[in-house]
Amino acid sequence: QVQLVESGGGLVQPGGSLRLSCVASGSIFSIYAMGWYRQAPGKQRELVAIITSFGSTNYADSVKGRFTISRDNAQNMVYLQMSSLKPEDTAVYYCNARERVVPAKDYWGQGTQVTVSS
Repeated sequence: QVQLVESGGGLVQPGGSLRLSCVASGSIFSIYAMGWYRQAPGKQRELVAIITSFGSTNYADSVKGRFTISRDNAQNMVYLQMSSLKPEDTAVYYCNARERVVPAKDYWGQGTQVTVSS
């Protein structure tokens, strides 16, 4: 089992920045990749960014150049630095971890609200 707790959300004006954090606990050695997803009202949950166990990263086209995912292996944490925020970035952001099992199993944090508004 893996437990995830994210934090750092809040209200920010367009063009502003926020940094989200997620700490993993439990069977952390089973984690293959971690990432951030978001879900806006009335929309499906979508991938924002992922980072693998060896450091490879991928981003949704909508956030490339604005968001940066990183990790701190010693503290079992993953971060999402968000800059140049837009109103369309408003959503609940969820931390995700994929367990190294067959079939792969996903774990989710409780979510943190990000609101971009004037």
